[in-house]
Amino acid sequence: MNKLRLSNGRFGTQPPLTRFWSKVRVTTPGCWEWKGAIGSKGYGGLRVGSRTNGSSRMIQAHRFAYETFVGPIPPGKEIDHLCRNRACVNPSHLGAVTHSENCRRGDTGIYAIRKGKQQTHCLRGHPLDNLNTYVDGRGKRSCKICRRDNLRKWRQKHETSRVSS
Repeated sequence: MNKLRLSNGRFGTQPPLTRFWSKVRVTTPGCWEWKGAIGSKGYGGLRVGSRTNGSSRMIQAHRFAYETFVGPIPPGKEIDHLCRNRACVNPSHLGAVTHSENCRRGDTGIYAIRKGKQQTHCLRGHPLDNLNTYVDGRGKRSCKICRRDNLRKWRQKHETSRVSS
């Protein structure tokens, strides 16, 4: 955690908004790409609160951005990425919608099959363009960068298990 020297000579942590901006990169299509921690589902994470008194917790970066720049998330609503890029934290690309609307627009179930070709970024935020998209025999598209990384990890895991056997 980043420490900041306070006026009293002690060290404290940076405010969440300062840490937020240190982990954001603005890209050409207007997305604010999250460059901090990315969870298994592709959403950015930001730690808020103090670890010293036990009030520290991780929150999703896009929810932090929405609540900071737009306002509270209305009850019964969740945040939808209008740009379909889960790593984006630009509040103008985020909207509060019902769960069913978010699922209908999202990347899961029958809607994903219908919308697969409309997806512009993978879960990690890489562009799904002509250079970076792999299409399998069934027509499913995936990110070449992520496929390469997963294959490298798989080879490392199986190489070490084969050597130790």
